[in-house]
Amino acid sequence: MRPLRVLITGGAGFIGSHLGDRLLADGHEVVVIDNLATGKREDVPAKAKFVSGDVSKVAELEPAFEQHGPIDAVCHIAGQVSLIKSFTDPTLDLRTNVEGTVNVLMQCVKRKVSRVLYASSMTVYGGSDAVRPPEDGPCWPISYYGITKLAGERYAHVTSERSDLTHPLNVTSFRMYNVYGPRQALDNPYQGVLGIFLGNLARGEKVKIFGDGEQSRDFVYVGDVVDAWARALGDERAYGQVFNLGSGKRMSINALADVAARAFDQTKADVVVHEPARPGEQRQVEADTTKIERVLGWRAKTSFEDGFGETVRWARGAKN
Repeated sequence: MRPLRVLITGGAGFIGSHLGDRLLADGHEVVVIDNLATGKREDVPAKAKFVSGDVSKVAELEPAFEQHGPIDAVCHIAGQVSLIKSFTDPTLDLRTNVEGTVNVLMQCVKRKVSRVLYASSMTVYGGSDAVRPPEDGPCWPISYYGITKLAGERYAHVTSERSDLTHPLNVTSFRMYNVYGPRQALDNPYQGVLGIFLGNLARGEKVKIFGDGEQSRDFVYVGDVVDAWARALGDERAYGQVFNLGSGKRMSINALADVAARAFDQTKADVVVHEPARPGEQRQVEADTTKIERVLGWRAKTSFEDGFGETVRWARGAKN
């Protein structure tokens, strides 16, 4: 694949900054746009071009497509990612995740960008009875956040399929599960349960579990996630596809709390407090990655033990 100029929206954030590192290592040029609401300027790769801006505001988005030359591909990761905030401020969720996505897509159409990779979410499955839902299964999101991610996904694919486009727009969506790893927020109580737990423990705080703690999540290491994105970027087999992106294994929140507590030489009984269950949370979550394994030959390679150990080592040295 020839080197591309890739725009990463949300490229100062957790996943976006790791993706920037990977794409630069692969020989691509990287442009980042981020409003730094949750991302950190220092996490943007040194060799990337940075544009300060919000994807929900066209006037701030346009410079990312203009200032550093024509964009060949867009990795659209920017978004409001908190399930709880989506309930407390659904208009922000809608504006960022849906209007922001539409703005990005319209800029791609206007400027004849031929490739878009979209960050979707496992929350689109919502109330589905299947523990390992396939990509062609029903989507019934039970959170406002899940609704907006599904809407953005459909906007991306329907835009790609428009018959009036004068230039092809090839789209791939990744329904990502619980991504974790270094640079995950340790001080944001609304996103990333593993990062929340590690931040609590590093600061000597109690760990809150909402509900009985037997709800499960599929934790996938950030290095494996960006490997999937990087592989798909120039692979025509990924065009038009929607892929689940997880480890294919699940862990209960109680078990996660136990592992996290032991990493800080404590026990779960010492640090955990239970609070009422929150609305919109899925009960049992596990990724079916059969499709991406078949199409792209990708599967998560990092064991939870290795990925967790790397994350804890980073967290101990991070500023909290």
